[in-house]
Order: sequence, then C-alpha cells, then structure tokens
Amino acid sequence: MRYKPSSLLAFALIHALSSVAVSAAPTDMTAPLPPALPWTGRSEALIARADDPWVTPAEQSGFEHTPSYAETRAWLARLDAASPLIAIENFGTSPEGRALYSVRVSKGGGKKPVLLVQAGIHAGEIDGKDAGMMLLRDIAFGGKDALIDAVDMVFVPIFSVDGHERTSPYSRPNQRGPQSQGWRHNAQNLNLNRDYLKADTPEMQAMLGLIERIEPALYLDIHVTDGVDYQYDVTYGFNGSNGRYAVSKAIGAWLDTRYRPAVDKALADHGHIPGPLIFALDDRKPDLGIIEFPGSPRFSQSYGDLRHMPSVLIENHSLKPHRQRVLGTYVLIEASLKLLADEQASLAKAIARDSAARPETLIVAWQPMKAPVSEMVWKGVAHESYVSAASGGEEIRWLGRPVDSRMKVYAQEPARILDVPVAYWVPGTRPDVIARLKAHGIATEAIETPQTVTLDMVRLGDVKLGEASEGHIPIASANYHHEQRSETFMPGSVRVPTDQPLGLVAVALLEPESAESLLSWGFFAEILQRVEYIEGYAIAPLADAMLAGDPALKAAFEAKLAADPAFASDQDARLGWFYERTRYFDARYLLYPVGREIR
Repeated sequence: MRYKPSSLLAFALIHALSSVAVSAAPTDMTAPLPPALPWTGRSEALIARADDPWVTPAEQSGFEHTPSYAETRAWLARLDAASPLIAIENFGTSPEGRALYSVRVSKGGGKKPVLLVQAGIHAGEIDGKDAGMMLLRDIAFGGKDALIDAVDMVFVPIFSVDGHERTSPYSRPNQRGPQSQGWRHNAQNLNLNRDYLKADTPEMQAMLGLIERIEPALYLDIHVTDGVDYQYDVTYGFNGSNGRYAVSKAIGAWLDTRYRPAVDKALADHGHIPGPLIFALDDRKPDLGIIEFPGSPRFSQSYGDLRHMPSVLIENHSLKPHRQRVLGTYVLIEASLKLLADEQASLAKAIARDSAARPETLIVAWQPMKAPVSEMVWKGVAHESYVSAASGGEEIRWLGRPVDSRMKVYAQEPARILDVPVAYWVPGTRPDVIARLKAHGIATEAIETPQTVTLDMVRLGDVKLGEASEGHIPIASANYHHEQRSETFMPGSVRVPTDQPLGLVAVALLEPESAESLLSWGFFAEILQRVEYIEGYAIAPLADAMLAGDPALKAAFEAKLAADPAFASDQDARLGWFYERTRYFDARYLLYPVGREIR
C-alpha cells in the first residue's frame, strides 16, 4: 500500500508518540494502597485446615490467590463426583468458547425456593467464587447440609469466564488481593453488568435463560466496589432500601424489613461491619455526603426489581483484604439461605403481589434532590488532602485510622414518568428486537396475517448522538413527537401486551423515552438516515407555488426566516423546509417503528 505524504506524516507521528508512551511506562511500579485496617472476626473459624482434603485453592494459598477457570472447574467436578448434593450444569458458552456453568446444591424432594448466587460478573471481583466454594464444601461434608433442607441453591462461580482468564496483577489497582485478578469486561470488551436489559452478549442471554428456567426466589450478585475508604467491609443494597425506588414494592419492603436486619446481624455476629451501598457525592471530598440512587435496569438489582425477582447487589470493600471479604461473603450467603428457608412463605406472598400488580405509569429517569433526606452514623476512615504535582490539584490521602461521625444522605426523585400503554407492536422486520423480548421471557402474540391497526407512533426530532458505549452509539437526547397513524403489520410481527408479570420489562425495552430502551441504545439507527432527496430545479418552483397558494404556510416561513438568520441565508435549508411539507418527503424518516396501543 502506498501512503500520501500527509498519511505518512500522521503514521510517523502516531508511531513516535506511542513509542514514547511505551518506553516511559514504569513497568516496575505498582499503585500504592492506603493502610489496611486491622481485622479479626469469628468468621475466621470457617477456614479449613491446610490438611483438610476439601480445602479450597484460595484457602490453601492463604487467600493470596484465586483458582483459574480450569482449577475451579476441576475442584467442583471432584466435589460433584463425591457428593450427591452437588450437580454441575452447563448453561451457555462464552464468546471465546468456554462453558458457562452453574452448580446446583439440592436434596431433591420437589420444587423448592431457589437462591441464585452469581459471582464474577466482573471477573476481577471474585470474592463470591471463593466464598461459594467454601460453603459448598461445608454443605457437602462439613455438617451444614440442613441449609438445603427447605431450599435449593444454584451457584454460578464465574459468570464472565473469558474476563476471568484475562488475569493479571494489574487488573484492579484499587483492590487489595488476590494477587492476580480477572478483567472487568468480557472478550467482546462489553460489560456484562450493563447488559441485563439490552442483552447483547451470549453470556447475558444464557443467564436470562437460566433465570427463566430456575425462577430464583432470591438473587445475589456479588461484586467488589471501588471509591472511598471506610470501615464497612460488606456493603449491599436493593431497590426498596429505606422505602425508596422500588417498582416491586412488596419485595422491596421484604428486603428492607426482613432481609437486611437478618443479614446485618449475621455479619456483625461474625465480626464484620455491614453497610449500605456507598457512593460519595465527591470521592475527593467524601465529607460532603453520600448518595442513594435506584440504578437502572442495565444493573442486576434494578433489573430484578423490574421483573419482580428479589435481587441484592453485594459490593465488598476493595480496600479490605481478600481473606476478610471472602469470609464476609460466606456469612452473607449462608444467612441468605437460612432466611429464605425461614421466610419463604412471606417472600412468596410479596413476589405474587408484585407480579399481579399492573401499574399505569413507570419512572424511567431520576434526578438528584438538592437537600439531604437523612443523616447516618458514618463509620469512616481519617483522611487528609494534599496537592498533587501530577494532577495539579488537591487529592485525598487515606490514613488508616477509624473515625465515626455523621454523614448527610442525599437521594433522587423522579425526572420522567411514562404512561404504560396497553401493548406494543413490533414489526417483523426487527427479529433481533423480538428475540430480545423472548430472551427475557416476555409473552408476545405472533401476527399470522397482515393486520392494520391505529397506533400512537413516535417521531424523533433534534436527535443528538452520544459517545460510543458498550458497542453502541446511543441517543443522548431527542424530542419525541407523538402522532396517530394507521400501520399495517405483516406476518412475523408481534403484539406485546403489558398485562403480564413482565410487562414493565417490555416497557423499559420498548418505550421510546425510556433511558434504557433499545431505541435509546441505538438499535434503530436506520431511522436516522434520509434515503430520498429532491433536486433544486424540482423543489424551488414547487416551493414558490406553495408560498403563493397558502397564506398560513407563508406566514410560518417568514417567521422562521426572521427567527433564524442562519436558516435565512442557507438556500438548501430553505428549500428543505418546503420539501418536508410535501408528500414527496419520506414519511418514515425519524419514525420509531414500534407502535404504542394506548388506553
């Protein structure tokens, strides 16, 4: 290939800059972490002896290491072969061809409530895997089999299996152990914990299939957080915490009044310090307060809330040692099993109540409230500020000394509330969208003969695209103009009624103004392009005739000229204004093809 001189110059410049960047990288330096707070707790008794035949790889290494995908599978396969309570099942395949698998822990005996424990959706945050392996061992051979008398557990030790194998000591600079950690994204460079609703990845599609099949009564999604330093070692949250944000209100209340007190007590009894999910208003100025927010259904706990599946997001604190985090996770999972067994009737009642509800509106966007809603006792860590030569501003330094104080808590309020239509109509030209609906288990009605229906349709205006995100170019902002249209849907199309348990999942996916809709993610980019035009020699005389024959049109045009000088001086824009008002203009330009059947 031959290069133009300008291309050769650009190539040489890029090569020179990249060479400088690589040669200047300090490959022998690691990111320093703040001092670790000293810790000891009763949960340390859960660690197996070194000579125990079922000691886990993490325990064997003193929690310095976490086992590889192959080592984890081999250890679990050995447990499966030795115990009738354990069964491994493959439920999907990763982009790089690795099996996605779960471990069912059960005594059989009919249908029982299922606790689904998911680890490693962010594969560097792998506490759940090591904790789950310890608990499985103790259920099989450590005298804890009574935990599954009344419930089953399904354990996914590694969800992002490809990310897990992209392991390095440099994956998680803010996290204290293990020594080598997996990568945050999957092999397609997509974040599985942004994929619950849009379901792009084969991993998430497989997980949705698993959820549909086992119908978990309680779902734990186990992470390790970043952010500010504090004394809490296990933080967790759900929609409905403190009575806020829940779509599934009965489930949210159960989690807030039954689940949290029981789990907090179990953790505290074992020497851990539980806390709510913690997000600082400003990580450099943590004393300003913390913020609660509902998340969105791209995340596990908010997606679970939308589909009436009790879901808890666990965020262990990254600055606590891996050993401490794993032991806290063990206690949390064990407490969840006990509570599910004891409270299965009350939880089933809450799930049934929310599944039967048919709200007429759905909040699809939130905004911060200006005033704090409460204060909390804050178990923090002392800190100071210093001026960094690198950043040129004040940075924070954590001092490793516990400090208790009071902290303001801020919340969010609804920013956009949408009416729930009777149904959506999805054209058969979008089988990918129909497949997404089916992946979630949403009921659809197939159209077998052409049907013409009058629907509320949305046409976009003033569309602005955002930056690339998760393999898409999302719509950052737009105007949404509603119009009534008669539309004909051909065989292969589907009607999606909202009068169903997963009706709100359909709303979040298909409602054009939903921040997490497929439209917002950029799935319908084809409607943004013009596909037919008109030449000046044809539109100019037509426009002149329109001006002469329509006084109202002439007045609107003159107002536009007076209000917009740039428009007034642009011949093509002026003629385009008239073109848009003729029958020649593409009637489907910027028209969202999913129709709304309204009440």
